[in-house]
Amino acid sequence: MPELPEVETVRRGLQPIMEGAHIVSVELRRPDLRFPFPKGFAERLKGQEIIALGRRAKYLLIHLETADVVLCHLGMSGSFRVDREDDEQETPGTFHHPRSKAEKHDHAVFHLTAGDGRSLRVIYNDPRRFGFMLLHDEGRLDSHPLLASLGTEPTGNALDGALLSNCLRDKRTPLKAALLDQRLIAGLGNIYVCEALWRARLSPKRSAESIVAKRATSDRCERLAIAIRAVIAEAITAGGSSLRDYVKTDGTLGYFQHAFNVYSREGQECARDDCDGTVRRIAQGGRSTFYCPNCQR
Repeated sequence: MPELPEVETVRRGLQPIMEGAHIVSVELRRPDLRFPFPKGFAERLKGQEIIALGRRAKYLLIHLETADVVLCHLGMSGSFRVDREDDEQETPGTFHHPRSKAEKHDHAVFHLTAGDGRSLRVIYNDPRRFGFMLLHDEGRLDSHPLLASLGTEPTGNALDGALLSNCLRDKRTPLKAALLDQRLIAGLGNIYVCEALWRARLSPKRSAESIVAKRATSDRCERLAIAIRAVIAEAITAGGSSLRDYVKTDGTLGYFQHAFNVYSREGQECARDDCDGTVRRIAQGGRSTFYCPNCQR
């Protein structure tokens, strides 16, 4: 499933195309994705200007002039692609990852007029149909059931050692499981938690509360906060990680997978120069966890 850096990459790819554009029409080729499209979805969007594209955790937010917001989730295999109706162009990029362009998986087509008058199509393709699009009032967006309980974003200085200490105090669950709790930190997923724990030299198996100091902010919490912010920032810069169905909006691969230190490296030598350990894979909560038992304690 696309994680926060992938969704942020999609947002940045669509932003210069969609912001300021007017929606001529929305073509829905089926009545539902994971959930049914909202009643009157296409009619409510027709003629509206797209004011801004935002993101909250793993959700893409399309803000409209009427203060409605389209809340999008890519699910397992959802992707957007941009087609110019007046000038067919080759998809740019040096590396190309096979993705579905089959028309049978094009479930929603946004027909747009850009600010410079160009006609564009933004197409949502989703073979597995685990993604969805919902509508909500902008003024009450923070109270939406999918957003109301989300924790702090891992993309800014708000996530520091002190905040992590408060989040993890008295949490007896494994550290990795606590970091995947979206109520604590919003948008963190399996890949980047594995990578951040490796950078912080912390075992995913240890209890979350064990890295919290009784009084002051612990060195472990500070190291982990720095590692999380760095991993997310680097992944966004690299365009995310191209695993399975994920590609950027221009059809090119994300590159962060080339920088994995532990994820999907089971049986390989630890990437740390001062460690002679071997990466191990275990199952936690039904997901694969990759870590080095030699240097992650």
